[in-house]
Amino acid sequence: MNSAHARIAVVGAGLGGLALARILQLHGRTVTVFEREAATGARPQGGSLDIHGGTGQVALRAAGLLDRFRALARPEDQVWRVVDPVTTAVLPISGPEHDDDCPEIDRGQLRGLFLDALTEGTVRWGCAVAGATPLGDGSWRLHLDDGSTEDADLVVGADGAWSRIRPALSDATPDYIGVTLVETGLDDCDTRHPALSRLVGNGTVLATAAGKALLAQRNSNGHLRVYATLRVPQDWQVAAGVDLDDAAAVHTHLLKMFDGWDSGLLALLRHHDGGFINRPLFALPVPHTWEHVPGITLLGDAAHLMPPVGLGANLALLDGSDLAQALLTESTVDAAVRAYEDLVLPRSARAAAACAGVLDDLIPPTDG
Repeated sequence: MNSAHARIAVVGAGLGGLALARILQLHGRTVTVFEREAATGARPQGGSLDIHGGTGQVALRAAGLLDRFRALARPEDQVWRVVDPVTTAVLPISGPEHDDDCPEIDRGQLRGLFLDALTEGTVRWGCAVAGATPLGDGSWRLHLDDGSTEDADLVVGADGAWSRIRPALSDATPDYIGVTLVETGLDDCDTRHPALSRLVGNGTVLATAAGKALLAQRNSNGHLRVYATLRVPQDWQVAAGVDLDDAAAVHTHLLKMFDGWDSGLLALLRHHDGGFINRPLFALPVPHTWEHVPGITLLGDAAHLMPPVGLGANLALLDGSDLAQALLTESTVDAAVRAYEDLVLPRSARAAAACAGVLDDLIPPTDG
């Protein structure tokens, strides 16, 4: 199939899929994005992202959005500090390695940049894709949850950790990696919680010991996003007898788990606004590869779900950019997808292995 006239279906309106769609549209290509969410803003988009000069910003430049990104980004918030959990003394170790130029931006703001730049109607909201089947000529049929179908010359699975497109290429499924984040947050911290604002400073502060950690991250508009990070079984709350819907019970249990830590650090949990969100972490096998199949491929978490230590969103953006560039330069869809996969699969394997190592550094495994 000639790539210039291909019907391209992107499943998932995350950062990688939107980067792909935006770059293709800049060059006059037709693309449709299918998204199961009912509308933009239907759910929270998560915390702050550091967008690296050598990966995520490359995609933003290709998408013509780098200047708009820099107008919103917070270069002052890219600082990482690691502190002693008992004394809060700054320790002589650093956070994850990354480019010197990696300003922070809220994920929702970054996603909004791409959505605002797309032609109206590009994203079909409320269109949940259940799977895809081949039509025998290199094209594919998408099956939507409402019973309808859509045909495409290229299907791109950009639908995240629990991708409905991945099974067409791979039998791999994400596994729990033994770490759970319990998320909470504080609003208007500069005014309401000045001591915590000073503790976190600009960027991120981390304290870790004995298989658990507290991490607080500055977001825009004076919000602090806080993660209690635990090496626990996936069903830890069952053994603890804690109802995850009972914020007071989770609050009490977490304070017990971090007993003996500095009271200022524990205030990050004590003064939370709202409840807690339990987020067990999953990852795909390393390396995650697949045999090339005409007319279908994956990007972002659908292709290489890895621990969230600063690379996943950047790689998703770069995946979208690289696939777009391949479709713009190769004469056929199949040649473009082959070129893209030859680049992305080894790159993502290296990155996933590195992320696993960083997670172990940030919250070392406990003995036994």
